[in-house]
Amino acid sequence: MQIIKDPNNPEALDSDQGSNESDTEQRNKALRGRMFVVNEMVQSEKDYVKDLGVIVEGFMSRLEVRGIPEDMRGKDKIVFGNIQQIYDWHRDFFLVELERCVQNHDLLADLFIRHERRLHMYVVYCQNKPRSEFIVIEYETFFEEIQHEISCRMSISDYLIKPIQRITKYQLLLKDFLKYTSKAGLDCEEIEKAVELMSLVPKRCNDMMNLGRLQGYEGKLTSQGKLLQQETFCVWEQDGGVLSRSKERRVFLFEQIIIFSELLRKGSNNPGYQFKNSIKVSYLAMQDSVDGDPCKFVLWSRGSAERFTLQASSSSIKMTWVETIAALLDAQNNFLSALQSPIEYQRKEGGISVTRPLSSGRPPSAPPTPNGHAPQPPPDSEQDDQELVLVLQDFVAVREDEISVFRGEKVQILASNQQGQSLVYRPANSDSPAAEGWVPRSVLNTH
Repeated sequence: MQIIKDPNNPEALDSDQGSNESDTEQRNKALRGRMFVVNEMVQSEKDYVKDLGVIVEGFMSRLEVRGIPEDMRGKDKIVFGNIQQIYDWHRDFFLVELERCVQNHDLLADLFIRHERRLHMYVVYCQNKPRSEFIVIEYETFFEEIQHEISCRMSISDYLIKPIQRITKYQLLLKDFLKYTSKAGLDCEEIEKAVELMSLVPKRCNDMMNLGRLQGYEGKLTSQGKLLQQETFCVWEQDGGVLSRSKERRVFLFEQIIIFSELLRKGSNNPGYQFKNSIKVSYLAMQDSVDGDPCKFVLWSRGSAERFTLQASSSSIKMTWVETIAALLDAQNNFLSALQSPIEYQRKEGGISVTRPLSSGRPPSAPPTPNGHAPQPPPDSEQDDQELVLVLQDFVAVREDEISVFRGEKVQILASNQQGQSLVYRPANSDSPAAEGWVPRSVLNTH
């Protein structure tokens, strides 16, 4: 029942006015909260840049002056990874952009959205971090001497962890900014997108750090496609009818391979993983249930008697893995169908007409560009006659529609977009099968 207030009743009017004042105060409080978050982000960014400066202008500069031990030559670059690139960008660009957000808070979300790809340099840093840790421990006394010479209050390890802490901090601050934006009754669409993007980067960083701790695998991990899942399972191995005792295994699922590894230094802050087994996805087979157990499934390589029974810690983890693997196997079957009957496959997929044969071994259709638009291929004659171009520098894929390429490889450019990227076809080699995907045009010798 709606209550109609008497306009002649001053108490009722005072009550309404108090309620409006309360709403206004809540909104103003939320806006102040947004301001505090932006100020905290800017101030902590200044502190972060200062810490990065200690590494680059302190430790690294001192190493150049003093020189490094003979048995450490070449390892110094592994210690610091791409920290110089991170420092230069934050000092010369990102900090300046953040400071502009103090005057206009609405710029904050767009800043992170626009520079999401640049922030993936942290993924590269984290992939190198485990190797860096081992070298710092190996030459601990030497780095303590450097620390003393530059009068530094913290160890080199304390500074080298800063980038990992920072990339996580952005996510937390953006979540606070989203909370206050919502309470202020403002549009949250952009900041929600920024939070989502900055939640993915730390996850990929963590994935890369775990991969960097994997020992004993002789192939190139960067040639195995995107890391789709990683989890710890109880695993039973069965070969010729003999079932082993269950063993704890860290399992990594890539687009092109599954790797089983043993956890080393259990309980340590810096665990390691020792390679034990692998199954190529091109030979992978799966049984999604075992004796009605909601947490078990079986994997094996077709043509091999060896089978791996995996038990997850929960049914939800098991279902996630089964669904991911099933989708991977479906995609593989579709790919093979496309290679065998490309015209028929494309007709089934979307009624696409094909006016000329596809090049031998090349996937039948180009994936969409990173911005969602279809690429514009060159004319038929130009595409058929196009030669392979040289890759000038390494590029590690971070998106599903990208591929990793390495300096010295040769690829064929299939199309280009307005974002400075090229769709390329990489022929099969001894390390990896043929692949097609996007890479930055800057890593290719297109002149």
